[in-house]
Amino acid sequence: MTLTGKQSSTKLRALLGDVPVIPVLVIDDVAHAIPVAEALVAGGLPVVEVTLRTPSAIEVIREMIKVAGCVVGVGTLLSHADVAAAVAAGAEFGVSPGTTDPLVKSCEQHGLPLLGGVATVSEMMRLHERGYNVAKFFPAEASGGVSALKAFAGPLPEFHFCPTGGLNPANVETYLELPNVLCAGGSWVVPSVHLDSGNWPAIKTLARQASRLRR
Repeated sequence: MTLTGKQSSTKLRALLGDVPVIPVLVIDDVAHAIPVAEALVAGGLPVVEVTLRTPSAIEVIREMIKVAGCVVGVGTLLSHADVAAAVAAGAEFGVSPGTTDPLVKSCEQHGLPLLGGVATVSEMMRLHERGYNVAKFFPAEASGGVSALKAFAGPLPEFHFCPTGGLNPANVETYLELPNVLCAGGSWVVPSVHLDSGNWPAIKTLARQASRLRR
């Protein structure tokens, strides 16, 4: 099933609208996939982004979608091949660091809702022309952070963002307070120290703390 830009953003709003934070995951060991997903769902963060930064990422997605209540997106989409692999693995949405016409078209053709990365107004306008009104603001802190998002609200009031890049427990609430922020993405919920040691209760606790953040 193909998607238009408008349909893509509508689906993303439905998927992401109830979660304040999307954990951004880099998982090497497939054996960690299910316990991480279970910990995040139990902690109140059921929507996750598995990045294509490890050789095991696609298999991790296949495992995580087995966990009841877990909504798995795939991040670091860079090419048509990435999109095809993500869809085949069962991902429910895609995330990209930037937006190119071939990548956007590929997601539309595969019916994969895309949270495309933007950092400038021109990039947002190009997506807006295709009907999109939801995007990933990346890298958020390096691209102006909260001040930039406040400025974007003037010319593009209908656009909503998921800022990612440089967010942490100390600054995430300042982002979530903005009316044009749909949710935020961050890796602090699943730190490597807990992942490597298999400390699933600690990950659940971090997820619970993040899930209590509200816009």
